Amino acid sequence: MKEYLCYSFTGKLENHRKLPAKVEIDMRQINFVIIFVICLALVLFGIENTEPAVIHVVKGVQLQAPLAIELILAMGIGAVLAWVFSVWTSVQKLLETGKEIRVKDTRIQQLEEDIERYRAEIQEQQRLLPASQQRTEETEAEVVTAQ
Repeated sequence: MKEYLCYSFTGKLENHRKLPAKVEIDMRQINFVIIFVICLALVLFGIENTEPAVIHVVKGVQLQAPLAIELILAMGIGAVLAWVFSVWTSVQKLLETGKEIRVKDTRIQQLEEDIERYRAEIQEQQRLLPASQQRTEETEAEVVTAQ
C-alpha cells in the first residue's frame, strides 16, 4: 500500500495509507455531491414556486419577489454568515495559539536560564569541594604516570 499526505478534519497535514481504488473517497467528491443535491433541490423548488411572495422588512417596507428567489437569497445570506462565523472562530483560535506559544517561549527561556544558573552553581560547588580537588590531582597523576 502506498502512503500519501492529506488534510484531516482538523486541518492538519497528516500521513495516511492509501486505500484501494474502490474504497478511496476524496472529500472533494463528497462536497460536490452535497452541493449538487442542494442545488438540485433549489432548482426543483424554484420551478414549483414561481408565485410572488411579500416580505415585510420593517413597518411600511415590503419586498415582493418569487418565493424561489427569496429562498435562494436567504440561503445565500445564511452561507455568508456561516463563512464569516467560521473566519471569526479561526482568527480567535489563531490568536489563542499565538498567546500560548508566547507563554511557552517565555517558560522555555526561564528554564534555560535556570539550567545555566544550576550549571554555574554546580561548577562553583565542585571547585570548592576538597574531595574533587584530590580526585583532580589523582587523575592528573595517573595521566602523568601513564605517559
